[in-house]
Amino acid sequence: MKKEFVVQRKVRFGDCDPGGILYTPRIGHFIVEAIIDFISACFGAPAERSMFELGIAPPARAFSVEFLKPMVWDDELMIHVRLKEIRNSAFVFTLNGFVKEEKVFSAEFTQVCVDPESMRPVPVPEKMREVLEGFER
Repeated sequence: MKKEFVVQRKVRFGDCDPGGILYTPRIGHFIVEAIIDFISACFGAPAERSMFELGIAPPARAFSVEFLKPMVWDDELMIHVRLKEIRNSAFVFTLNGFVKEEKVFSAEFTQVCVDPESMRPVPVPEKMREVLEGFER
């Protein structure tokens, strides 16, 4: 069974629209931050620096989210991050958000490894594979 990494995030006043409901684009920030925290935990060092040291930049390739229930100001959001798969040049995460044990969103996020100079896809470095897969063990 794959392990999950859990990030706790409080929905702040500034994350919400005038009605007090999480402003839709903010979920993208929450998801990217949770993935960065996951990768940092895998490396035991800051994710961005670790990936740049491997010679890759990790732009998003695909992102989908399904909102199951509105999130509101002061909600304590628990984001469960799981590595779904590692492909030749990309890695895919699934994320599920919960407020008080109730699932409020599910998402999938794919990042592709590119060379920072050419911006062309490159294979996922072995060290990246090793640290991501190592979290699952």
